[in-house]
Amino acid sequence: MALILSRDQLPFTGSSHELEGYTVGGDIPVSVILIEMKPGDGPALHSHPYAEIFVVLEGKATYTVGDREVEVVAGQVVIALPNEPHAFVNSGDGPLRQVDIHCSDRFITEWLERRSPVAAAAR
Repeated sequence: MALILSRDQLPFTGSSHELEGYTVGGDIPVSVILIEMKPGDGPALHSHPYAEIFVVLEGKATYTVGDREVEVVAGQVVIALPNEPHAFVNSGDGPLRQVDIHCSDRFITEWLERRSPVAAAAR
């Protein structure tokens, strides 16, 4: 049977609603973050032992993935491979809306910096 959740039913952390697959029962091998972020905001450099897929729905962001920095706009997708350091910042003038898909049933994050150098430069 399908499980339908409202965004407002998901835990809210800072600028995002989060769903870890294991919390809804069954064999759900992914976790999802629904991002709504103000200009200049973004997570610090970090990595995961699994791939993370970012689907940009609205706005503009600057991503650091590995040793590469790239500007991404709505309609584009970014993929960080397992253990690849990554960060992003809303580098646009309006809200950044995106869906982050973690290829794991729970979030496992190693924080590599306190604040992304990209985010610090955007402020």
